Amino acid sequence: MIEEYFRSFNIFKEEEIKDFVQLFEVRKLVKNDFFANEGEKCNEVAFIKSGIFRSYYTTSEGNDMTYCFRFPNDMLASYSSFITGNPSLETLQAISSAELLVIGKDTIDKLTTNNYNWTIFLKIIAEQNYIELEKRIFQLQKETAIQRYTALVENQPAFIQQIPLQYLASYLNITQRHLSRIRKEITF
Repeated sequence: MIEEYFRSFNIFKEEEIKDFVQLFEVRKLVKNDFFANEGEKCNEVAFIKSGIFRSYYTTSEGNDMTYCFRFPNDMLASYSSFITGNPSLETLQAISSAELLVIGKDTIDKLTTNNYNWTIFLKIIAEQNYIELEKRIFQLQKETAIQRYTALVENQPAFIQQIPLQYLASYLNITQRHLSRIRKEITF
């Protein structure tokens, strides 16, 4: 899976992919384990082989606000902490058992020093993260909760039933009661 992920960028030679895939370590997490914690530095990035993650932050009132989900074949990191070295503003939590392939920032920094393709790859990842964030902002400002829910169901139909309702409601910025009404209205 990870090899296909890197091939999809059409940057790396096959030999490069085989070499750096060996640098990732396997890490297994159980449901509710954390990959990164708010207030701590994130010095590694992971490729999700299996499992679902949510990214959330804690409001000043002490409530968790889920703003992002990550699924198999996605990369996972507290990205701003990873690139700046500052404490994370978010927590990344497994909402199912998960298997990750993890690589440290030091290793990635060495790769970028020795191989320009890694610099290109990281530029593309940064661009994708920016576009994803912009899309999420527009989604929250322009779309209704029904539209946001429908988009999530269409993009991740195999995983939507595995996400607890309170996390879905938080992601959609609605109450669980409102989410229940939406789910009754929509049939796929």
